[in-house]
Amino acid sequence: MSAPLDIEGPAAPPRSNGELLFTEPWESRAFGMAVTLYEAGAFTWPDFQTALIARIAAWEATASPDEPYDYYQLWLAALEDVLAGLCAVSSDEVTVRARALARRPPGHDHRDLHDHDHPH
Repeated sequence: MSAPLDIEGPAAPPRSNGELLFTEPWESRAFGMAVTLYEAGAFTWPDFQTALIARIAAWEATASPDEPYDYYQLWLAALEDVLAGLCAVSSDEVTVRARALARRPPGHDHRDLHDHDHPH
């Protein structure tokens, strides 16, 4: 089962020359988490799309004119909404984990692979 990503409209992921566009590593990870969970049968794609469209609509209704549009922030929020709705994760758990990750130093997950593969 593959996620139907050839969608159009506000829920369509950003693309460049037809390819998915990610500007930060976390964006591709958030994208991959949603697709992987969908493919594992954790939720239906229409449920996720509905949550994403709701997040986009809420952002459009409340965003200031100078606030940049951040598709993957909304994607991640929609994934959290779907998982919270399934009681797979609570909002408190998401908040605690996000704060813990935010406290990690920059570049924490970009170690030299050689050091990791061959401990001294």
